[in-house]
Amino acid sequence: MITFGPGGNSLSWGKRKFPDDLAEYLGGFGLNGYEIECGRGVRISEGTLARLPEIARENGICVTLHAPYFISLSSTEEEKRLKSVDYILQSALAAKAVGARKIVVHSGSCSKMTRAEALYLAKDTLKKAQAALDENGLSDVIICPETMGKINQLGTLDEVLELCGVDERFLPTVDFGHLNARTLGGIRGREDYAKMLDDIENALGFERLSKMHVHFSKIEYTSGGEKKHLTFADKTFGPDYEPLFEEIKRRSLEPSVICESDGTQAEDAAEMKRFYESL
Repeated sequence: MITFGPGGNSLSWGKRKFPDDLAEYLGGFGLNGYEIECGRGVRISEGTLARLPEIARENGICVTLHAPYFISLSSTEEEKRLKSVDYILQSALAAKAVGARKIVVHSGSCSKMTRAEALYLAKDTLKKAQAALDENGLSDVIICPETMGKINQLGTLDEVLELCGVDERFLPTVDFGHLNARTLGGIRGREDYAKMLDDIENALGFERLSKMHVHFSKIEYTSGGEKKHLTFADKTFGPDYEPLFEEIKRRSLEPSVICESDGTQAEDAAEMKRFYESL
């Protein structure tokens, strides 16, 4: 089943209590997904660990988790790569504790090396990370490398698909806003989305395409790629979500979809869900 939800809390969350009010809040928008943001470190309260799994299970909420932003799969420093393995392990332990299956992992940067060299290091780091998960009884937690928005970052669609080739359990996190930003507005319509979905299926197969993780938001970009996340109210920057979900519907895909709009992520996720259900 396809799921829609916000990445973190919209401004409209207000003074609600997490996770106690989550089901009622998401239900008000008709949403059935939620991504826990651990971008600045894996810090989840005891109350959330105790209550969220039951709340999610009873209300049919698909919970995912975003691993820390400072993970560096492709660092030239071995110590940083090994720390990244530990951050991914911490993220997986937290995901398991709250009932999440997917963890989103940033792909890394190219720094002063070639993209091929960065990709080689990132693949090795992911191999070590998956081994760490397996050794700690976390084989059912899925690592989801993410496409990135800045041109100097590792994380084109092709690079993420190659990272997913490290282990058949990996699923891509396809951030279409990032891909549009790093191609300076390259997503112009349904044919562009169809090509990307075809590329994913050709590389990973239909089952992994169907179960991929999706991030979506409009993103302002400069010559270097991503600058900042926007809301669906913005009419200057793309991409448009409608042709993507027309393709998802046509292909009978069932991704988990998370909206990362700036402050209106629940509202904009609900807009996407309404459009999808209207097809």
